[in-house]
Amino acid sequence: MPFARIDLLHGKPADYRATLADIVYRGIVDVLKAPDGDRFVVVGEHSSENLIYDAKFLGFERSPDFILVQVTSTVGNEPTTKFAFYRFIADELKAKLNVRPDDIMINLVFVKREDWSFGAGEPWT
Repeated sequence: MPFARIDLLHGKPADYRATLADIVYRGIVDVLKAPDGDRFVVVGEHSSENLIYDAKFLGFERSPDFILVQVTSTVGNEPTTKFAFYRFIADELKAKLNVRPDDIMINLVFVKREDWSFGAGEPWT
């Protein structure tokens, strides 16, 4: 069960945010191999005072179009799968939304099934 958080500066139109969420979801299903329909995505828009990042960390040139994608998951934990996910997201964001690769940061967090409750206070076992 992946859960995605996408954070960006406030001001992008609704269709941009929807496409962004669709791209991340497609990567989760097609690359990380989560079941289709397992769609839990939060897009958070922030003021510049609340989305704080180093524009030049590790030699990148980040702009105000910076996007942070974090996926918490139980699937896709192999290094080759992770790297394929990073590439898929970067390529699709560039192709469909013209996002510069330097403006994309991705973080994957892997947890166990017992770290989830889908509802009713019951663990996922």
